[in-house]
Amino acid sequence: MRKKSGKMLNYRAKRFFTDVSTFLGGKNKSMQIPQKRSLGRPRGTNSGVEAPSVQSLDRAIGLLRLVAEGNGLSLTDVAQGSGLPASTAYRMLTTLAAHGLVEFAEADQRWFVGIETFRLGSAFLRRRKLAEQGRPVIQALMAASGETANLAVADGDCVVFVSQVETHEAIRAFFRPGTRSPLHASGIGKAILAHAEPGARAAMLSAGALERFTPKTRATPEELAEDLALIRARGWSVDDEERNLGMRCVAAPVFNEFAEPVGGVSISGPAVRMDDAKIAALGPVVAQAARRLTLAMGGALPAWSGLEAPPTSLCSAPKNRSPA
Repeated sequence: MRKKSGKMLNYRAKRFFTDVSTFLGGKNKSMQIPQKRSLGRPRGTNSGVEAPSVQSLDRAIGLLRLVAEGNGLSLTDVAQGSGLPASTAYRMLTTLAAHGLVEFAEADQRWFVGIETFRLGSAFLRRRKLAEQGRPVIQALMAASGETANLAVADGDCVVFVSQVETHEAIRAFFRPGTRSPLHASGIGKAILAHAEPGARAAMLSAGALERFTPKTRATPEELAEDLALIRARGWSVDDEERNLGMRCVAAPVFNEFAEPVGGVSISGPAVRMDDAKIAALGPVVAQAARRLTLAMGGALPAWSGLEAPPTSLCSAPKNRSPA
């Protein structure tokens, strides 16, 4: 019995040292520490290697985006826009319709985006909390200024407008929720660029050339850099007819908990009403509104942001409503 126990101990000892040797990778190999597997990927997936896409899913998402950007599309429109055969496009549309992502209007025989896309989009806004917290802020800005107030988030080299409170004026600025605008040609976009760290700013602008939309667009690196330096110093930006002629905007950035600009608020309107005097008066008001929204979201203000000024009443903005 004692002899058998000794053999068992020897076996276990050899097994232990074999396991240790395997773990260390041999005498001439450095110790390898097992990497923690990501909970968002299957076992054995390398995070540094791009996973292959699912072609049918790529096509369906592209088709959904096409329908969302249109204002009612026929099957022919969808097929031509997506580059898919009409039969394939129709099967994808009916599948998306089954999930509420698109809808078919029998009256005019056209496809529209479905209500479920709104619910999905709302999930993103709940995560950011920006739209929920920002709504009262832009409502107050519109009431104080008499002009349309906007809320947008950064997305790559663009901003995406997620909420708007329109003025009651007949001639006014209007951005449909989901509208994208290049960072360098929008008030909120330039406010984000100006307050971003240099590395983050370079990454945002690396997607392509600076497109010139109007003669006033800051479409060269030198023009944009000069404007961003001014914005950074005063804490708010001006879109001086740089995206659309006849429209001006004043904007300020909103920061996350790491003091990184993630979005912004703005007031926009026709240039005939948004003159230099009104822009100068509204700039500090918009900057203060952005500061309040940052703090309401649990964000942090950069020490150099120029947004630490004493509170400015939202009601102090002039309500100049001269006719267009």
